[in-house]
Amino acid sequence: MDAVTAELGTPAILINNAAHSTRDGYLNLAAKTLDDHYAVNMRATFLLSVEFARRFRKSKNTNGRIINLTSGQGLGPMPGELAYAATKGAISAFTLSISAELAPLGITVNAVNPGPTDTGWMNEEIRQELLPKFPLGRIGIPDDAARLVAFLVSEEAQWITGQILNSEGGFLRS
Repeated sequence: MDAVTAELGTPAILINNAAHSTRDGYLNLAAKTLDDHYAVNMRATFLLSVEFARRFRKSKNTNGRIINLTSGQGLGPMPGELAYAATKGAISAFTLSISAELAPLGITVNAVNPGPTDTGWMNEEIRQELLPKFPLGRIGIPDDAARLVAFLVSEEAQWITGQILNSEGGFLRS
């Protein structure tokens, strides 16, 4: 945050788009796995958000935006990904609570669940497994999420806050 502020001034937009995910499940879940997920998925998002708000409050900015990326834990289970589901689910709860605190400052806070998105982590086996679950006939791409984020940071979205937007292309979880 210091480097951004030094280079560009106090930011008016913060996009928290980091994720750490490993397969665990109850047989493999350990303290280190939880700690690694917590550090990236929760701690970084939470601390960046509050530091952004503190700096924004002292600035002359009047319209701020925080967008947190999450993964739809409230829509269905994620077997074998307990640490990921728990830490990404916490982002949704955090988004709802901090949005109420920051609204009086002119900052909207929302979360986006882009669903399974091929950002380079999918191999061909995963693609073939997921593709039939998308009624639109394709797997999500980064531009899908980017368009929604671009809308949420725009003036057109100034009345939207405290929302978890599920933009999964109709992804069928069953």
